[in-house]
Amino acid sequence: MRATAVVTTVGTEEQANLIARELLARRQAACVNIVPGVRSVYRWQGKIASDTEYLLIIKTQVSEFEAVAATIQELHSYELPEILSWDVGRGDPKFLEWILASTDKSAGFADEDEDDEDDALAFVDAD
Repeated sequence: MRATAVVTTVGTEEQANLIARELLARRQAACVNIVPGVRSVYRWQGKIASDTEYLLIIKTQVSEFEAVAATIQELHSYELPEILSWDVGRGDPKFLEWILASTDKSAGFADEDEDDEDDALAFVDAD
């Protein structure tokens, strides 16, 4: 298994949460970090622009990159969303195994038997 970190930026917290939850629900990612307050300065349509965005760092398998990219493009509001990946050269073997297990599409979620589907993917604050 080869792991990769995929990054994208979005303009709102709601969109960041939507993309993160959908990637997890589809088992395309093991974890998505959402980093608020990222300042992006870029050239767009011949002008220099600047925006505050949310950075998503998506941990997954290299084999899931195309699916992750398709999900981002499906749900993203930008005309040209940033979708980049960096393959992980080394990592803690247990963490890499966790990524593999978390993206195993044949495994079930522990909370799939819940009656309320809206709560099935509700965020849990680990603190």
